[in-house]
Amino acid sequence: MKVKIGLETHVQLNMQSKIFCGCRNPVNLKKEPKPNTLVCDTCLGFPGSKPVFNERVKDMALKIALALKCKVAEDTFFSRKTYFYPDMSKNFQITQYEVPLASEGSVEIEGRNIGIRRVHMEEDPAKLVHIGGIGGKYVLVDYNRSGIPLVEIVTEPDFESPREARLYLQKLVTVMEYLGVYDSASRAVIKSDANISLQGGARIEVKNITGTKEVEQALNYEIVRQKNLLSRGDSVSRATRIWNPDTGVTVDMRSKEEEEEYGYIFEPELPVITVRKEELMNAEKSLPELPDKKLGRFMKEYGLPRTVAESITSDIDLAKLFEDVSKRVSPKMAGNWIAGYLKKTLNWNGLKFRNSGLKTEWVAQLLRMFEAGKITDRNAELAMRKMVEEKAPLSKIINKHGLGKLKDKSKIRQVVDRVLEGNKLAVKDYKKGEQKALHFLVGEVMKETKGQVDANEVRKLILDMVK
Repeated sequence: MKVKIGLETHVQLNMQSKIFCGCRNPVNLKKEPKPNTLVCDTCLGFPGSKPVFNERVKDMALKIALALKCKVAEDTFFSRKTYFYPDMSKNFQITQYEVPLASEGSVEIEGRNIGIRRVHMEEDPAKLVHIGGIGGKYVLVDYNRSGIPLVEIVTEPDFESPREARLYLQKLVTVMEYLGVYDSASRAVIKSDANISLQGGARIEVKNITGTKEVEQALNYEIVRQKNLLSRGDSVSRATRIWNPDTGVTVDMRSKEEEEEYGYIFEPELPVITVRKEELMNAEKSLPELPDKKLGRFMKEYGLPRTVAESITSDIDLAKLFEDVSKRVSPKMAGNWIAGYLKKTLNWNGLKFRNSGLKTEWVAQLLRMFEAGKITDRNAELAMRKMVEEKAPLSKIINKHGLGKLKDKSKIRQVVDRVLEGNKLAVKDYKKGEQKALHFLVGEVMKETKGQVDANEVRKLILDMVK
């Protein structure tokens, strides 16, 4: 059964103030502010209040549009999208509709282009707090979020599976971080509304999905739900549903509105926005090296395998770390360690490199030691993990946990001799041809030396001593 999926993704921009007033943008605060404290007459929609456009929003939106290969409109303007919900106290949202900032772009996913229909600017509504969960006792409204600058990116219905939608969002997040318009380590969020239809059914919109994995989960659920309806002979009617991550299901929210129902009108309080040629050229020049280009360069310049290069370039901070460290050690080794042990450790602790407490110099020192044979691979991995956990420099970690390499060959031989003497049955089994016994003996030596000797050296020594 053919599936058609399109995404409308809202990116909260990494800015100090809101889009139409001077209130602080809460996404950059370290702590969650008290509800309804970062507000003014404009945020609250008081009569007589007037919006003033923050030009920095246009600068960021232009970067996004160009990075997504869009055509930028010479003249664009804001409109009022009318709807009567408590999260927009003035009963309309200031957004763009008739002429968006940009359109007709594309993003490549696994060799296939996903069309970008439009990129436009708008304000975030207030936050609805459901006491007792969705469908609970009552709902509170926090207007701190009202007016956070948003860029909405709307795709064509080009996705053929939930997996493709997830891959697209992962790439989109990476591009936003490269551009500096979004910071995943801040309080900013990227939310998506997913439109999905199955052959024989109407289009369903699933709103407010946060995170790339949850988009895939929500769409997979919707496919199963709609298939079951169609297989029973029931119809799938146009509707808006909301994703509940706690229960892993979508819940009916309301019947789907058509665009005409929003009664769009030109926003009379804001001027037409003109993008001058000089402004567009400056925006193009300011674009950084984007992930796809960096991926190709890392493969060509450093000889990295594609999987390693993809893993590193998916995080702008890891890409910078790699380039810094590869000036001091073998690039291939640096790539394998950063894409492997380091990234695994960061993921395990739910951290990004920028907020891990790690310093580039610590990572470089560790890899220099490993390259020079002064620390075993086992203890190098352990040192990496301890540096992340304890946020301490390499020298302190090695001294505290005794991770340096044991160089005294007579001491190593003594340890091997004790292990062989204490495990005569395993020695006998190995002599009978059981390789598992050899692995066991090597492991016992590694355990007794706390990983301070190289496993291959231990293996050779055991082979010499059990002849």
